Amino acid sequence: MNIDSLLKKYFGGDETSPAIEVFDDKNIHRVYTDIVNLLKSYPEIELGVLQLLSYCFYEILDNVITHSGKNCGTVISRFLPQKNVIQILVADDGMGIQMSLKENEIYSDISEEDALIKCLQDRVTDGKGMGYGLYSALCLIRNAGIRLELHSGCHQLTSDGKTEKVVTAPLWQGTLLYLELHSNQEIDPNGVLENRADAESEFNDQFLNAEDMENLW
Repeated sequence: MNIDSLLKKYFGGDETSPAIEVFDDKNIHRVYTDIVNLLKSYPEIELGVLQLLSYCFYEILDNVITHSGKNCGTVISRFLPQKNVIQILVADDGMGIQMSLKENEIYSDISEEDALIKCLQDRVTDGKGMGYGLYSALCLIRNAGIRLELHSGCHQLTSDGKTEKVVTAPLWQGTLLYLELHSNQEIDPNGVLENRADAESEFNDQFLNAEDMENLW
């Protein structure tokens, strides 16, 4: 995996260096908590955005371990306070979305382009999960997002939260998901998730102490 090319394409043009972590099934929780705690240290980030991002972020990391066929992935993250922007990129060099979905006989004939579109829909899965992780990320983009980019194989899907578009792209062996978010957007995380998950309580229980909770009220 060419990290330098990812940094140049997605994180160039700014003096703030991103955090880079490699994760696997042994350290996934530590990497997840380290990055969320780093973002939590910035009071400029709206709590609702952080609560929903935290929920989606773990789902995205877990997708790599569960669906890619590889035992590790890379995450790159950065917060730009002067722009009120959060950037998250998660990438692997596994089998890719099309081959993963083909493991479910329902999608045995799916094209690479259609696989990118389909995997963002609710309850679409290769049979190893609930099919909610990428859909929840799209919900996040629709409510607090600037851009979502999903690249797998020779196709790339982009979304501005309103419309999705798929184009041909240089080969990416595996799956790459890039999220760019407004950090100052006021949102109701559980409402965005249609109350199918309690992102608010999950975040509060794991990342807020008693003093933090008192400051919320």
